[in-house]
Amino acid sequence: MPRITDARILILATDGFEQSELEVPRDRLREAGATVEVASPGGTSIRGWQEGDWGQEVTVDMDLSDVDAAAYDAIVLPGGQINPDKLRIETRAVELVRRFHDDGKVVAAICHGPWLLVEADLIRDRKVTSFKSIRRDLENAGGHWSDSEVVTDRGLITSRSPDDLDAFCAKIIEEVQEGAHPR
Repeated sequence: MPRITDARILILATDGFEQSELEVPRDRLREAGATVEVASPGGTSIRGWQEGDWGQEVTVDMDLSDVDAAAYDAIVLPGGQINPDKLRIETRAVELVRRFHDDGKVVAAICHGPWLLVEADLIRDRKVTSFKSIRRDLENAGGHWSDSEVVTDRGLITSRSPDDLDAFCAKIIEEVQEGAHPR
């Protein structure tokens, strides 16, 4: 089992991510000792969404096309309405999420982030949660949705909203330390 201090975690996002859903996991995972990097299509700074308006910029460490999934233990997918909607039409983003899953790595999505899981066809017959407005999308993709702060199913972690970030971050650490998750 890997220790969180030895883990490398990727956050995949683009403009319009929910500010806290990127920054809180990034900071908490770093505080726990993990190496955390942010990737985005284009590899430039990205701007968050906070309280109904554009938020702060976040520095991106690499372009999506430069990501080597084999170098990471987990991927985190922040929500917000804009961010996952833009990413789910990026073929490379969807393929990367599927690769993390297929390799047995932790895949964590919060709020609207599970839209990427739907696009990657990873929801079928899995226990999940999300922001309530996309519940039907997850159910239509074959997921078993519940109104819970965090749901885990074989290394797939989902949460509903920024209110659930404490449980979401704790579960990421726990699942990474469990190691590979056979699918």
